[in-house]
Amino acid sequence: MNITQHPELLQRLAASYALGTLRGGARRRFETLAREHAAVRAAALVWQTHLSGLAELQPGMAPDPAVWLRIQNLVQADQAQHRMELARAQAVSESGWRRSLRWWRGAAAAGALATVAAVLVGWQAHGGLQAATSAQIAALQQQLQATPQIQYVAVLADDQAAASMLVTFDPKNQKLVLQRVGGFQEGDDKSLQLWALPPAGGPRSLGVLGQDKLLTLTAAEQEVKQVPTLAISLEPKGGVPSEGGPTGPVLFKGALIQRML
Repeated sequence: MNITQHPELLQRLAASYALGTLRGGARRRFETLAREHAAVRAAALVWQTHLSGLAELQPGMAPDPAVWLRIQNLVQADQAQHRMELARAQAVSESGWRRSLRWWRGAAAAGALATVAAVLVGWQAHGGLQAATSAQIAALQQQLQATPQIQYVAVLADDQAAASMLVTFDPKNQKLVLQRVGGFQEGDDKSLQLWALPPAGGPRSLGVLGQDKLLTLTAAEQEVKQVPTLAISLEPKGGVPSEGGPTGPVLFKGALIQRML
């Protein structure tokens, strides 16, 4: 089965691959498909980038004070039970069965009180944990809402099918993000320029790239939507006007894929 024709299955496999839960033969088959199909490589790279971004957003957190309180209460209850067992053995050996009976009655009452207290503290701790967990979930939801919603992705490759640029587009924030994944570096007197190649009409410039490994351009969704292919050309420093199209060689090209969310 060609998973590139089944976007939902492709996204599930790519997510499992990025998380590390895709193992054994299934992982090896996915890696083989990634070497053969740009769409599979793109899906894997997008999920790896997306998950690493979430990990960076999540701050380190100390355990809630209620956790330590519950642990302390459990330790103290265990110590109290041990002391009662020692006292019971001593009472039996010293005073016979009558004193032992009186001690057992007192111990039973004390044990019941200790159990009730432990249950109450446990419920309080549980309530504190629930409140803390709710706050953490709310904070995480806010972080996820601020996380870029990648809906378009492309892997731009050279004539030898070697990936050189990963392109993602977040229509919510109108951001094109380009990550250099190859070793190409233009000269100081040259610039790389990104082009949309629509089904009809000439190429449209989406922006001139700097020399950083990670680049961001601003674009509206209508500039990207229904564009089947992106390309990068080598141009004079500062790029060329969009109306004339590329003047230098087209170095990298790749299909723009809309992800199924």
